[in-house]
Amino acid sequence: MTPPASDPLSDSALAASLEGGFASRHADAGPVRLHYVEGGTGTPVLLLGGWPQTWWQWRRIMPALARRHRVLAVDLRGMGASAKPAGGYDKKTMAGDIRALCEALDLGPVHLVGHDIGAMVAYATAVHHPGTVARLALLDVPHPHAGWREMRLLPADPADANAPAGERSATFLWWFALNQVRGLPERLLASSGGMRPVVDWLADYLAADPRALDEQARRVYARAYADPEAVRAGNAWYQAFAADIADAGDHAPVRAPLLALGGRLGNHADLARWAPGAGTDVRVAAVEDCGHYLPEERPREVLAALAGFLD
Repeated sequence: MTPPASDPLSDSALAASLEGGFASRHADAGPVRLHYVEGGTGTPVLLLGGWPQTWWQWRRIMPALARRHRVLAVDLRGMGASAKPAGGYDKKTMAGDIRALCEALDLGPVHLVGHDIGAMVAYATAVHHPGTVARLALLDVPHPHAGWREMRLLPADPADANAPAGERSATFLWWFALNQVRGLPERLLASSGGMRPVVDWLADYLAADPRALDEQARRVYARAYADPEAVRAGNAWYQAFAADIADAGDHAPVRAPLLALGGRLGNHADLARWAPGAGTDVRVAAVEDCGHYLPEERPREVLAALAGFLD
C-alpha cells in the first residue's frame, strides 16, 4: 500500500525534505516499473543503492551533486517502491532495467555510481550496455566473482562474528548464506516483527560509526523491507550470485573510466584486488576510518572523490 503524502517517511516527503528540488517519480523501464528520486540539472548521474537500504542512502550527497548534475537516485528492481517481479534478479537482467530507464527518460550516456548490490548492477550495465555509461564509480563492493565461492561458513576468528568494524580481522558475511534460503527468511522476519533488528545489527556491525545511520534512516529501511515480498525480492539479489559469477566469465574489461572507492574498514581489500582487471582505465581509492556505508558515513569524502572523477 502506498503511504499517504502526509507520511513523513513516504518517498515524496523524504524527497521534498532534500535541498535541491527533488521529487519522487516512477517510470516504466522495459518490463519493470522503477521508482527514482530526481533533482538538479546537467550531466545525468544515476545512484544505485544496496541491501537492505533504498534510494535514501544517498541523501547526504544528493543535494551537492545536484548543483552540477541531474541526479537520479534509483530503487533497483525489488527495492523500495520499485516493482518486485518473480524473477530477473541476476545483475545482467537488472542492468537491462537501468539501460531501459535511461532510454525511457532520454538521458543519453550517464555517470553510474553504485554501492553494494547497486555497484554490481552498475558494473554489469557498463559491461553489457557500454553506450549507456560515460563514467562508472563502484563503492565498497565489486561484481560477484569466483573468489566468493571460497567464503568461509565459519569465521576464521570467532570474535569476527560480532566485533565492530576496526576491531575484527575479517568481516563475517553470514547473511550471504542466509539469503540463499528460499522462503525461510521472510517467514522468520514476519513472525519476529520485521526487518528492524536486521537493519540495526548490520548498521552496528558494518559501519565504523553506526550513528551515521540515524534513527530516521533505520526506520525508512526497516519499513521498506517490512513486507515479505520485499524480503523475498532483496534475497533474490543474493540468490542470483551463482549466475552473476558465471556471467562474469564472459566479461571484457569495461572501457568507461572506473573509480573503485572502498571504506578502509569496509570491503576495500576485496574491491581493490578485483578492480584493476575490471577495466582499462581504473582508479582505486579508499576512505579512511570508514566502514561499508560510505555515502552515509563519509559523505564529504565521497563527494570529493566523485567531484574529482565525474567532473
